[in-house]
Amino acid sequence: MRHEASFLRDILTGSRKIEAITAATSEGSFLRDEVLPAAVLHHLMVIGEAINRLSLELRERHPEVPWRQIVAVRHRIVHAYFDLDWQILWTAAMDDIPQLRRHHGGLRLAAGASSGVGRIRAHDINVGNQAARERLSQ
Repeated sequence: MRHEASFLRDILTGSRKIEAITAATSEGSFLRDEVLPAAVLHHLMVIGEAINRLSLELRERHPEVPWRQIVAVRHRIVHAYFDLDWQILWTAAMDDIPQLRRHHGGLRLAAGASSGVGRIRAHDINVGNQAARERLSQ
């Protein structure tokens, strides 16, 4: 059985991957590409599913994070795929994902003692889009 720390890592990993994808391309190239939007969609679905599996208690302790809206994006991707606006996807990847990570910057979760996962620290999660671009350019 997976623990909340695992789901939070999934959110972090998906966010980092989306930031790496968008940092390596321009908006025009992204919108003309077939593979890059599909990759971002995949990671948004993973993030939404991971959030959906977080406990209500954790989500209620952090009302500053728009949990329901993020899960709603996942549902829209899955259930209304043919109505998606790729420009909105680009904007979400560029603006909303870094914002999600900033929200997680204040989040601390003590994982269950039996999980052996340990503690997720704020600096593990709080890395903005600019930092991702700087890492890629080095």
